[in-house]
Amino acid sequence: MQRPMRWLWLSLAVLALDLATKYAASSLLGYAQPVEVTAFFNLTLLHNPGAAFSFLASHPGWQRWLFAAIAVGACVGLSIWLWRLKTDEKRLAVSLALIIGGALGNLFDRLVHGYVVDFLSFHAAGWYYPAFNVADIGITLGAIGMIWESMVGERRRKKASTA
Repeated sequence: MQRPMRWLWLSLAVLALDLATKYAASSLLGYAQPVEVTAFFNLTLLHNPGAAFSFLASHPGWQRWLFAAIAVGACVGLSIWLWRLKTDEKRLAVSLALIIGGALGNLFDRLVHGYVVDFLSFHAAGWYYPAFNVADIGITLGAIGMIWESMVGERRRKKASTA
């Protein structure tokens, strides 16, 4: 096993934390009944049959399989990318592992339930951000890490090639 593949433990950690928190939310919260935690944050159990921001949620069910296929393809592609990384590309390896873990968490929900369990809800001044979950946090942090690496890593590579 190449060294970058060791970061798959992070994917498993995101997956485990995601599944555990979704189980707890599903067990302890009433559907669509907000539990206020702070003035700007609620725990609200919601089911999303669509994609981000409930994209395609109102369709009759075919989107479940489309998004599941996309998640499988993304996980395979990102795993191959991770396997091909050099050992010094740690930031990119962490980013890919976070995205893989998040994609697997939401894939599990789609395959088992037919929808993704969301429960984290932020709001301010009557505006509500769409509810999300731990898998979404992993995907978002991984995407931010990839963007950061594309900017900072490119500068680092240019500096190293001119030295």
